[in-house]
Amino acid sequence: MTTNQRSLILITVDCLRADHCGFYGYPRATTPFLDSLASESFVVPTAVVAGAPTYYSFPAIHASRMPLALGRDVIGLAPGESTLATVLRNSGYATAAFSAANPYLSPRFGYDQGFQTFQDFLDFASPSAASPQPLDKATASSPASARTKLNRSLKNTAHAIGMGSLYNDLYFEYCLRIAARQPASMDALRQFPSAETIVNHGIEFLASTSGPFFLWLHLMDPHSPYYPSPQAFREFTGEDASPSAARYLNEYWNRSDLTPPRFAKKKNAILDLYDAGIRSADNQIARLVAHLKQGSLWDNCTLAVTADHGEEFLEHGRRFHAPVSLHDEVARVPLLLRVPHSEKKKVPATPFSHLNLAPTLLETLGVPAPEDFRGTSLWRNLQQEIPWDTPAIAECVPDCTNPFRASCRVAPRLLSVRDTRHKLVMHLAPEISEQLFDLQDDPKEQQPVPSPVGEDVRARFLRVARQHLHQTNARRNPASRLSARLHDVRVELGSKSH
Repeated sequence: MTTNQRSLILITVDCLRADHCGFYGYPRATTPFLDSLASESFVVPTAVVAGAPTYYSFPAIHASRMPLALGRDVIGLAPGESTLATVLRNSGYATAAFSAANPYLSPRFGYDQGFQTFQDFLDFASPSAASPQPLDKATASSPASARTKLNRSLKNTAHAIGMGSLYNDLYFEYCLRIAARQPASMDALRQFPSAETIVNHGIEFLASTSGPFFLWLHLMDPHSPYYPSPQAFREFTGEDASPSAARYLNEYWNRSDLTPPRFAKKKNAILDLYDAGIRSADNQIARLVAHLKQGSLWDNCTLAVTADHGEEFLEHGRRFHAPVSLHDEVARVPLLLRVPHSEKKKVPATPFSHLNLAPTLLETLGVPAPEDFRGTSLWRNLQQEIPWDTPAIAECVPDCTNPFRASCRVAPRLLSVRDTRHKLVMHLAPEISEQLFDLQDDPKEQQPVPSPVGEDVRARFLRVARQHLHQTNARRNPASRLSARLHDVRVELGSKSH
């Protein structure tokens, strides 16, 4: 390895939708720094995840492997599996990762492998002010016990006489506006370390190392609950952030008793918080790059910025990013790749699967990809503007909202296949259901193409899906699967012994 070996920085921003970035045409000022960086970078028009949410997305990003390839009951990375970090560490790189307290990006799921320094911040203290405790959860010994019993009686009566919605609204307003102590600041409400904190640690790592390095930063600022930095909110909206208003909006958006039309009344205000969270991340990426330039590291460093998935804002009646959808508001993410001394080219619009990201990044460094990576490097295609024709596949297990519980992991998979124009989404339950979308005529995926229209496309995508499932079984690594399952068993036994 030569002394001028190129380094790598991978920044993943949780919940960042491609269509909320300025360099993809979003009109609001969410990403002014990345917009400027896009002028010297490869901006992939259609980058898509291999699975969603986080625990179905990252196996492809780090290990170039489909999320369900080791079995639907395996979450995360298997012990000993080849990853970007293990490959680069074995190639002499210093490796470090700082992740803003996402519980699915932890040693529990194998993401510390290959990193000499790994900090997941899971000991970050979630402030008690973030979620006011409802009155009906007070204990019997509480001074408010009598008031609690009265509240429960009113609740039961209101629902019995058909006035449950009115009761819910009044009770919600009482909890947020009267009973709860008002928060002192946005920082007091934040449930994840800020991008500033994560970048600070990244900068400290850069100061402590010499020679080639791999630095992974995972930022959570656009993730719910949405509490952006006050500075970013001010820059983005021109107004000072109100902690009380932000908490009210987040609690409202998290209610389980409202219909989409009710949520829609708060959507724009919620988007202000979400978009300001993106601006928070953008500000800190700018600070990191400024440090790289000051330290003369920038001209010998590949930088990749992407996301693990997007976020839903009622496009199909849902919020957040539960594993129930592979629509583009969840599946399409930004991908900006800046490689020093590489002339910017027009990137083909063919879907770029995250499965191909790791081998592509390794080729920009001149480091060979391991044989067990399933994706293909598209670095030559990007440099020479050569389209690729492999359809992008994404998959997840619907309703697996708690992957810590093994019983939640196994159910019929949700699978999508897409090319430049069409996407087929299939729920592989005993009775298979599928929807075909024409992304050119219906980019918001609101009107599935009715049968028998598009039968040739359906047939082609079904063949791709069948081949994918066949290869998943044929190529499954028994040793990796066994090590992953044994790791799960050890963790479960360990948790029961405490």
